[in-house]
Amino acid sequence: MQEKETLVAIIYDFDKTLCDKDMQEYSFIPSLGMETSEFWRKTDEFVKREKMDKILGCMYMMLNEAKNNGKFITKEYLRSLGADINFFPGILDWFERINEYGKKCGLKIEHYIISSGLREIIKGTEISKYFKEIYACEFLYDERGVAIWPKMSVNYTTKTQFLTRINKGVLDISNDTLLNEKMLEEDRRISTKNMIYLGDGFTDIPSMRMTRENGGYAIAVYQNNDKHIANSLLNDNRIDFYAEANYEENSEIDNLMKNILDEIAMKSKLNNLHKLQLSEIERVD
Repeated sequence: MQEKETLVAIIYDFDKTLCDKDMQEYSFIPSLGMETSEFWRKTDEFVKREKMDKILGCMYMMLNEAKNNGKFITKEYLRSLGADINFFPGILDWFERINEYGKKCGLKIEHYIISSGLREIIKGTEISKYFKEIYACEFLYDERGVAIWPKMSVNYTTKTQFLTRINKGVLDISNDTLLNEKMLEEDRRISTKNMIYLGDGFTDIPSMRMTRENGGYAIAVYQNNDKHIANSLLNDNRIDFYAEANYEENSEIDNLMKNILDEIAMKSKLNNLHKLQLSEIERVD
């Protein structure tokens, strides 16, 4: 019996997981002549006053503050902001390095983003080419190419639907019918046991919990030696491990990821052996 290819999905939050702050803080907010604290304060006040989803509130404030400054948000403009993202050490060669390690283990690695940030900014980064799919907030644009309305909003609870999409292989967000159809575990594209979720904090909890409860792995990253949130997540059984946000070769998270891939590869080999022996019994019978 020929062994099936073992697919592994590594799924990342973006802000403060791959880069050191919220993506709007690098170039967008400074371009408005505002301090980042002022922008987030105004957003929080607006969200509370209107009793509104925070992510939708942020998208509205981006449009509104840009308009107040005589600026228009376009897809091209947002993509240009991706060049200013400051990634954690090791990120730029992380994906090829992990892909190569997975290949040596007999695994095919796929990388995904599930973020409450802006998809177009992520698409404008030099690492966007490594992701099979990027699920993040998007604007709808008018005939002039100017953003006019939220097309996609991804908050901490809606993130979980994308884990199911990755699991089933239904990546097209407009396809809800197939997503909600019953699908046997063996027919799903990537086993939940072969899914690894990386995030930085409390907004990742539903995704971390869902990944762990279905047999996958959840990792929290921290920066500046601040393990407060990571310790809390580990203590509350929301994650399996935590690691410093340093992705360089032989770093804590590099070694941890390779150990997880080793375990997935070994479990896959044992599972294939089990199926082979069962098929041999059936042939004898």
